[in-house]
Amino acid sequence: MFGIIRPCRHVLSERLQTSWMAHLCGLCLALRDDHGQLARTATNYDGLIISVLVEAQAALEDPTWRRTAGPCPLRGMRTASVAKGEGARLAAAVSLTLASVKIRDHVEDRDGVFARRPVAAGARVVTRRWECRSAGSASAVGFDTAVLLDAASRQGELERSLRPGGSVLLVTEPTETATSAAFAHTAVIAGRPGNAAPLAEAGRLFGRLAHLLDAAEDQDADAASGAWNPLTATGTDRAEAERLCRDAVHGIRLALREVELTDRALVHVLLAHETETAVDRVFGRAGHAAGCRRGPAGAGGSTGAGGSTGAGGGVGTGGSGAARAAGEHPQDAPPRQAPPGGAPDQAPLPPGVPQGPGFLPPPGGKPPHPRNLLAGCAVWALTACSCRLLCCEHDDPFSRERRKGFCERHDCCSSCDCCDPSCCDCARCGCTCYDDCDGCDGCDCCDCGCDC
Repeated sequence: MFGIIRPCRHVLSERLQTSWMAHLCGLCLALRDDHGQLARTATNYDGLIISVLVEAQAALEDPTWRRTAGPCPLRGMRTASVAKGEGARLAAAVSLTLASVKIRDHVEDRDGVFARRPVAAGARVVTRRWECRSAGSASAVGFDTAVLLDAASRQGELERSLRPGGSVLLVTEPTETATSAAFAHTAVIAGRPGNAAPLAEAGRLFGRLAHLLDAAEDQDADAASGAWNPLTATGTDRAEAERLCRDAVHGIRLALREVELTDRALVHVLLAHETETAVDRVFGRAGHAAGCRRGPAGAGGSTGAGGSTGAGGGVGTGGSGAARAAGEHPQDAPPRQAPPGGAPDQAPLPPGVPQGPGFLPPPGGKPPHPRNLLAGCAVWALTACSCRLLCCEHDDPFSRERRKGFCERHDCCSSCDCCDPSCCDCARCGCTCYDDCDGCDGCDCCDCGCDC
């Protein structure tokens, strides 16, 4: 189970965001339909790349690859167009197989709650059921999950036989083999046999990248707990691990150039841009954090003490985009008067509108009458059960004011280090071709001369 692909809504266009969510929901629903409700817990971001690759190789705008799904709490009880068909089923089978392998590893290592015998016994039953069901659904689309299970079984043998000073790539080989087979089979499903070889290479390097990044992220924790780590066991330093990861990203990009795709935008974003972002997230990059706070050249963003860049607005000392456009300096602008309970830089809200974080003032009119305590608690419970408190804009259960979801208010995606649009690859150097073409191969789609 990998977790290196974490696309942020700030660097996806509306079309790509819609497509991304269609594949994510399609994977979740395919797991439910083929393997039951419990299998939906195996939904993961990296697994849906399989579905993305199948659709990207298929006929453009083919309606048979999408269907309208019913309301879902995670979508704010809205319907949506989701991916379906053999691509989603293959992604579900692969994800379920990898999830069963991951759970089995936890049971064997007696990690956390899996050290308890009743939990371990139940987990073994679940893994056997998942392996059997995933094999059946994968065979329906012509894929044999035995290659994934064989790779998982060889992983333990390689780790036990590895000696200090050995190559860390010996440990990543089973993961590379498994992801290579899954990527290559997308060409078979899409009817593009010529794409099998380059996709197999891209999958092999993706597996290597995922394994190395996971090892680098967990190295300190493994050292503290005494767990086995491939980098520590082979004596591979972080500089060498970073070099191998960046070589893998470059190899993925080269392999994708040989793949014939009808729509390569989302594939390019996930496998070319997001993989590099994952390497930067684990190993860091000189000047990356400072560059994100400053914003791209000419964007007008600036950072004050303890501030963070906002969209088109000033930070820190309260300077605004309009003041900068007029040539004023933030320190020359008169300070705003703080509303009751508000921050000094916050504009005063109209009378009668609740003051506090997360409230969105209505466009006009008298605020709705608030609910009493009992009714508010009942609505809060209903809203919480539907996940709207976390994910969606909603009516406050007590005040009935429109309010952003918890994730949006607290910017939960900030951990990906790319929520500021200036952190996008092309936006970092002021290039706009990335937005124009929905995912360019190294900006080859335009004449801007950008090489980012």
